[in-house]
Amino acid sequence: MKTKILLLFLTFAIISGSVLAAPRTVMLDVQNMTCAVCPITVKKALERVSGVQQVKVDYATKTATVQFDDTETTADKLTEATKEAGYPSSIKKETK
Repeated sequence: MKTKILLLFLTFAIISGSVLAAPRTVMLDVQNMTCAVCPITVKKALERVSGVQQVKVDYATKTATVQFDDTETTADKLTEATKEAGYPSSIKKETK
């Protein structure tokens, strides 16, 4: 009986965890993009961050729009990734 209750509790915990995961979208202002190859580097740096689901980099507006799982990463980790790649960024807009 205790085993069944424990299994039921664990199943509920696993299901609840996946329900609480919320995809977030953030738009970053990206500095130092001076050529057509720069967006590729920025995109690859962001895609390496665990939890990132989609990245779109716009060279004309010098922005990157990133969709990510907020249980795996944060917007601060995204800005850190671009900075480490040589393209400091800041949060322009964040939505759920």
